[in-house]
Amino acid sequence: MTHPSLDSIDHRPWPLPQQPWVVQQRWDDLLFLHWEVSMTQMRQRIPKGLELDLYDGKAWIGIVPFEIKGITRRGLPAPSWLCSFPEINVRTYVTDGSKPGVWFFSLDIPNPLAVWAARTFYHLPYYRSRVQLSPTERAIHFELQRGNRYWTGEYQAGPAAEVQPGSFEHWATERYCLYSQDLWGGLHRAEIHHKPWPLQSAEIRSMDHNLLASWDIQGQCQRPLFSKSIEVVVYPMESLHHP
Repeated sequence: MTHPSLDSIDHRPWPLPQQPWVVQQRWDDLLFLHWEVSMTQMRQRIPKGLELDLYDGKAWIGIVPFEIKGITRRGLPAPSWLCSFPEINVRTYVTDGSKPGVWFFSLDIPNPLAVWAARTFYHLPYYRSRVQLSPTERAIHFELQRGNRYWTGEYQAGPAAEVQPGSFEHWATERYCLYSQDLWGGLHRAEIHHKPWPLQSAEIRSMDHNLLASWDIQGQCQRPLFSKSIEVVVYPMESLHHP
């Protein structure tokens, strides 16, 4: 796996960091699912120093199942038994006033070493869970179980999606940093880089879960999207604020 071509830099909303990237990976079979959620409730769950990034004046929560392939530190090998596994995350969209990014409420994977590394070095709320992703020629089946939290679903990729700047699809996917908070309340940001998303529509064949049971959801799942594969690099974590 190599660094994504810097020829794609012009699609980013800001330049690449000056320091070199430190982690590489590939994301396969991504499904983007979004629901409108109570703005008041969402604000209560976002730390001070960050603001909600809204679309159409509304707050959104997303569930994203996919498979990580070959995640490793720069220059190190990536054996599949250790460095490839499925993930499902629950997220929303925030900004520190300068860079819109992603805020994660939970990230579930079956790999305990990766849980430790992500919690230690990126302050992300990863959890060890039973997660399975089973792609076939006709559909992709996904399952998650952690305690009483569960997800099961099956979906199929549709035709290519036409994504225009300013559209919901562009707003929800073209994001190039993540935010996190350490145990002492300090805020951090890590930038990522990849080519523009190759997006398709998605057809949800079945879905049953309780991942959003504690949220005040407004309406049905909006505009499912699918992406087959994209290579990604991650830059070092940057400290933004300490209480």
